[in-house]
Amino acid sequence: MTDSPRRYLKPSVFWSIRQGFPRWLQPILIAASLIVPVLIWSFLSYGGYVNPKFLPTPTEVISTGITMLGDGELMVDIFASLGRVMAGFIFAAIIGIPVGIAMGTFYSMDSLLGGFVRTARYMPIAAFVPLIIIWAGIDEVSKILIIFFGIVFYNATMIADAVKFIPNETLNVAYTLGANRLDLLRSVILPATLPNILDTLRVNIAGAWNFLVLSELIAAQNGLGFTIVRSQRYLQTDKAMFCIVVICVIGLATDFAFRLAFRLWLPWAESKMS
Repeated sequence: MTDSPRRYLKPSVFWSIRQGFPRWLQPILIAASLIVPVLIWSFLSYGGYVNPKFLPTPTEVISTGITMLGDGELMVDIFASLGRVMAGFIFAAIIGIPVGIAMGTFYSMDSLLGGFVRTARYMPIAAFVPLIIIWAGIDEVSKILIIFFGIVFYNATMIADAVKFIPNETLNVAYTLGANRLDLLRSVILPATLPNILDTLRVNIAGAWNFLVLSELIAAQNGLGFTIVRSQRYLQTDKAMFCIVVICVIGLATDFAFRLAFRLWLPWAESKMS
């Protein structure tokens, strides 16, 4: 009986799994992922296949955006939305990070807080809007609270899971070298979790922007979400689409800032940011 010939994995540039990938191909694929949707949009809108009220052309959206920037109202909307998102995001980080570290480090804290946190993250924030209005009124506090509640439980859960992935052997070595609980938390757990904390914040700030439109339904007088909803009401699709593009640009800039912070603050950590 003869052995079957051994099969070797054929090399592949496009389908390689965590192997060498040519640097020249990456920007081409990124550009294609951005250009193709614009080409489809242009084909449908310029070709007249969709009513302009529902899908304006890229030229109309850009022209409307330039007009909005010239009026000055768009900048007011941008700064108003930025303030709400950043306030909700910062408060969610201030609460979520220590809660997540405590849940991941101590079984007692996981038992005490984990049940509530893991259950609360499944609660639809939209259903709590009437209660938030009753509790906090219709001013800025209620808008910030919606963004805060939308991401704080995800922050805590994701960070707790990151702490639990630290090998027990690492903790035991620290104990063997004479570390106490505070030393372990400060010198082992926190540094090991920092890359995951930064990545968690980067992912969940996108959630903060998602909850922005919902928060600005509450008696808002400005903001990108407010403008999108108002434009929808009057079928001003070009304004709504330009505001969506602005949110995307701000999101990409924020993502780049997190990546840059990762490289500057944590050069020793292997980046797995996607």
